Amino acid sequence: MRISVVGTGNVGRALAGAWARAGHEVVLGSRRPEDPELRGGPLPVRDVAAAVADAEVIVNATPGTASVALLSSVGADVLAGKTLLDVAVGFGEDWSLSHPVESLGEEIQRTFPALRVVKALCTVDSSVMVAPGSLEGPSTLFLSGDDAAAKRTVAALLRDLGWPADSLHDLGGIATARGQEHFALLFVGIAQSLGTHGFNIRVVPPAGN
Repeated sequence: MRISVVGTGNVGRALAGAWARAGHEVVLGSRRPEDPELRGGPLPVRDVAAAVADAEVIVNATPGTASVALLSSVGADVLAGKTLLDVAVGFGEDWSLSHPVESLGEEIQRTFPALRVVKALCTVDSSVMVAPGSLEGPSTLFLSGDDAAAKRTVAALLRDLGWPADSLHDLGGIATARGQEHFALLFVGIAQSLGTHGFNIRVVPPAGN
């Protein structure tokens, strides 16, 4: 698939590299496409509008406080009909959530109704996103979104990262992205207690299910 990863931080670069190795056509979208550090990498870097234009799937790996403004700069008509995998969580300067009621995923979907938004991957560190097998056992990754076809597309891309189908847990519509984003607060506490970000949780159903 043609994938545009918008955001060139640790998350964006990790995901872009993993999907490129899986055989996808990947381009990085950046507000600083001429940055020499970005130009020295293995993947093409374009300004955000150019990166998104021909993409089948857009991955939002930007700071959550800037995501909507950045996508707005591209234009709703360019985004219409595309699948957007939203990985971002927004934080304020005091590390409180920037979206305490409506999630970022919901805001993106509301702002761009013709965009097919799926929230996933925001509950794990970038190292685990691309290497779920690095953990001691199976764990759970969540999906939220209103469009069933878009969720199937995202699920296939997650499997390309190494996530088995039985690790993917569909929470329902995009409103459930609130829970995923709020998990960031618990994630920080767990990371501090373990002394590492390289972990995940697992949903364990009742016996007999």
